[in-house]
Amino acid sequence: MLARLVLLLLCLSFPSVGAQAQSSAQTSAQTPVAGLSMPGTAVLTRELVEEAGSYRLPVGPFSDGIMRTLRVEGRIVQQAWRIEAQGMTTLQMLAPLRDQLTGAGFNILYDCAATACGGFDFRFNTRVMAAPDMFVDLLDYRFLAARRDGPNGVGQYVSLLVSRSGASGYIQVIHAGGARIGLSDEAGTNAASNAGTGTGTGTAGGTVTASGTGTAIPSPAQDLPLAEALLAWGHVRLADLEFETGRSALGQGPFASLAALAAFLNEDDGRRVALVGHTDSVGALEPNIDLSRARAAAVMTRLIDTYGVRPEQLEARGVGYLAPIASNRTDTGRDANRRVEAVLLNTQ
Repeated sequence: MLARLVLLLLCLSFPSVGAQAQSSAQTSAQTPVAGLSMPGTAVLTRELVEEAGSYRLPVGPFSDGIMRTLRVEGRIVQQAWRIEAQGMTTLQMLAPLRDQLTGAGFNILYDCAATACGGFDFRFNTRVMAAPDMFVDLLDYRFLAARRDGPNGVGQYVSLLVSRSGASGYIQVIHAGGARIGLSDEAGTNAASNAGTGTGTGTAGGTVTASGTGTAIPSPAQDLPLAEALLAWGHVRLADLEFETGRSALGQGPFASLAALAAFLNEDDGRRVALVGHTDSVGALEPNIDLSRARAAAVMTRLIDTYGVRPEQLEARGVGYLAPIASNRTDTGRDANRRVEAVLLNTQ
């Protein structure tokens, strides 16, 4: 009897244990943005904080080699979340988050879906956490940029990037601000160099007057060694590969680009690369996506079987004709657009 009484008193003495756990579970879904929280199933997979950093916030699509951005300076917090998303679309994932932001006083600066954003080029010219913390399906993602005025002319800026894979949804949140910031309207370059040119004026409060001009994004220098180009630009075209017209079988080779890429990957097994296939615009989109993915997979197989690259360092994707580097109106342009690129996935 005495033992039971002691046990009862112990249970009554620590009611806060369960409450603390529940509170922790609730607050774990909180983001750095006041008024924005993740669904109850959300798991924070990674967080990066820069106390004094800068972030180029996309406010327009990637088009004709240019992506309009605002350069925001201050405290930058970047989070990646994973949620249960069985049967959900990316719009269904984004919509309640967008409603939270507008309800908290944010104004939407830009809102787009994959192809309208600029597809492959948009994804690889903005800041994104690497897999497995964040996953982006190049054909199924949504992006949103928003701004809220703060006291003393201090603005707060937020971007949301959502995508899905299988039953999981992935959400990236970037919050920038909390200190007086300087803005500019610039043409984007690439995520690797994070540099750009353009004209425009801005105030600390975030009012932007843009000239609407920008400089086209250059391609990696062809005379750079592949490893240097990949580290400098984040992606490189494997220009010497040969495929039969309309076929996915890779030629016999040997191909110097694959030898160089394999050497780069085998030097450090922590390096990861996405092989992304591209086509010209002849034919319908879906067959072109299938063909481009098959060609990327053929390159991946060659790297594994012939050069001993570890499979976990590679992934194969295809985007069809959604990311041209030249006009499809000429033979030369179409030939340039039929390619496989290596995209460096590491962020460090």
